[in-house]
Amino acid sequence: MIIAIDGPAASGKGTLGMRLAAHYRLQYLDTGSLYRTVAYFVLENGGNPSNKDDALKAVRQMFNGSETKVTSIRTPEVATASSKVSALPEVREALINFQREFARAGNGAVLDGRDIGTVVCPDADVKFYVTARPEVRAHRRWLELKGSGSAVSEAQVLEDTKERDRRDAGRAASPMKPADDAHLLDTSDLSIEAAFGEAVRIINKSMS
Repeated sequence: MIIAIDGPAASGKGTLGMRLAAHYRLQYLDTGSLYRTVAYFVLENGGNPSNKDDALKAVRQMFNGSETKVTSIRTPEVATASSKVSALPEVREALINFQREFARAGNGAVLDGRDIGTVVCPDADVKFYVTARPEVRAHRRWLELKGSGSAVSEAQVLEDTKERDRRDAGRAASPMKPADDAHLLDTSDLSIEAAFGEAVRIINKSMS
């Protein structure tokens, strides 16, 4: 079974994906972490996240087991660079086979990202598009950053969130959008338990 979960940053798709993977005993892949790692290496190398050659060099570095220690891919700087890296068609092409092979391995997998249901796994058994209001998502991300010691303001996080949404939805290569057959799940006013319960209900009904 393959479950595809798409949606914008801080919508709750990662937490939901991990919970569903554990529940159905499937592998889990946060595909955004791939692009974040590529972005991290671009920045570490002093490169430009929007430059194809710099980004592809970072892809090779990631897959070749670079000795460079990845200290953190969850910083605002890496997030911004990741959005730029992921807009490059060549980078998406370089990572898509890895994602598809991961999805097909074993009993299946849960993958979350921006284009899982539309491009990576268009034949997934169940697809979700998880979203939430920008203000809600920005507040969630701000709490995470605050907890890790960041002094960034919530207003700045909201601005960054909206800009990333525009970039992810407006890119030419695999833009972020719900698949035609995706189940929409708005987590703005839902607890993780409520969102998880609704997702399980949908999956069980779809697979029955």
